[in-house]
Amino acid sequence: MSLENRGAAQGARVARLEPMQLTKHHGLGNDFLVAFADALPSDAPSLAQAVCHRTRGVGADGLIFGLPGDPGTDTDVTMVLYNADGSRAEMSGNGIRCLAQAVVLRDRCGGELRVGTDAGIRAVSVGNADDPTVIQARVDMGPVNAGPELGAIDYPPGLRFATADVGNPHLVIQVPDAREADIAGDGAELSRVAGGINVEFISPSADGNGINLRVWERGVGVTQACGTGACAAARAACDWGLVGPLVAVSMSGGDVTVELGNTAVLIGAAEYVAAVDYG
Repeated sequence: MSLENRGAAQGARVARLEPMQLTKHHGLGNDFLVAFADALPSDAPSLAQAVCHRTRGVGADGLIFGLPGDPGTDTDVTMVLYNADGSRAEMSGNGIRCLAQAVVLRDRCGGELRVGTDAGIRAVSVGNADDPTVIQARVDMGPVNAGPELGAIDYPPGLRFATADVGNPHLVIQVPDAREADIAGDGAELSRVAGGINVEFISPSADGNGINLRVWERGVGVTQACGTGACAAARAACDWGLVGPLVAVSMSGGDVTVELGNTAVLIGAAEYVAAVDYG
């Protein structure tokens, strides 16, 4: 964060006199703060910077606003997500599960949710759980389309790569062992030269049924998991013949399953962390 952004973030923190109710959740260590509101606050970007700051705020990879659904599209809730740097993100596979869990905890019910996002409407199915602080959710993430066209990338030659669009853009690169990739260095540089893109490094798992994945997320940096990235990586790996249509994706924060068909279905956990009065 630049000095200017840090100052703006601190200013937003001081200026907010009325407490804001937040809940904190994570999907495999990819953590989010959720706030329900009737409308998007005008200071949402600077507020996201302030509240997501790891030492001066609550700390999170992103801030999600749960806004009312749209009767015209029959959505139950609208998701608006800001990354930790204040940029707006179109979609997050882990974030949408965290929002769904926040809805379940607020309304004390599970079942099907239709969530409006900047990437379109997404259907989320939350199973009944004895402990609603830990849920399993299935998210229909929509189709995985071709991503932006890139020229040659400045990376060791001979590595296979592809781009994908899961409502947000991704660059997927097959490396010998994703667990050994320089995410902070190479991920940041590849994202920069590609104009700002999520970067996934993947390698086949030992059993041949899945992939290992490490990720650099635009607007955040290194994260422990990425749901849209898991879908993009699963699609690329399947197209390359590394896996079949049912893909176990192992990330540093844990595992998800991606079912590939006309759309990608993301299956994974969300865990409640805490309730926070911020202000």
